[in-house]
Amino acid sequence: MSLLRKIRDTGRVAEPAPPRPKAAPPPAARVLGGSAQVRCVDAGSCNGCEIEIAAAFGPVYDADRYGARTVASPRHADVALVTGPVTRNMAEPLRRTVAAMPEPRVVVAVGDCALNCGEFAGGYGVEGAVGDVVPVDLEVRGCPPRPEEIVAALRTVTGR
Repeated sequence: MSLLRKIRDTGRVAEPAPPRPKAAPPPAARVLGGSAQVRCVDAGSCNGCEIEIAAAFGPVYDADRYGARTVASPRHADVALVTGPVTRNMAEPLRRTVAAMPEPRVVVAVGDCALNCGEFAGGYGVEGAVGDVVPVDLEVRGCPPRPEEIVAALRTVTGR
């Protein structure tokens, strides 16, 4: 069977679009115009949330179809997806990353550890939750959050 025939016969494999999020977008999201450049920042997580973020941008959940695209530099980013409790070594790099992002910017805390330090609360190397270090505009709960919830948060930002 040729590759083109297999592609034609398989069809679309992405998940159907979930209903539009009911949450009001952060004020900065209204200016982004339907698309957002996303920078992912691991501030000290166990990497469970990063796996789910990778799934959200993969071919099944396809966050790109809602206008969210990952970028390598914070200078090109509109949105910061921050995971994990902020460790002492990552507090200043996180502040600098958010400061390097152009205005308007949106910071999304992804996962329970980013929201309240989760299992790492009270640890010696933990500075605090993401909201203790930088202002957070949007929260995605879960340990780890499902890819659908990450995509829903990004849809809230893009409005698509």
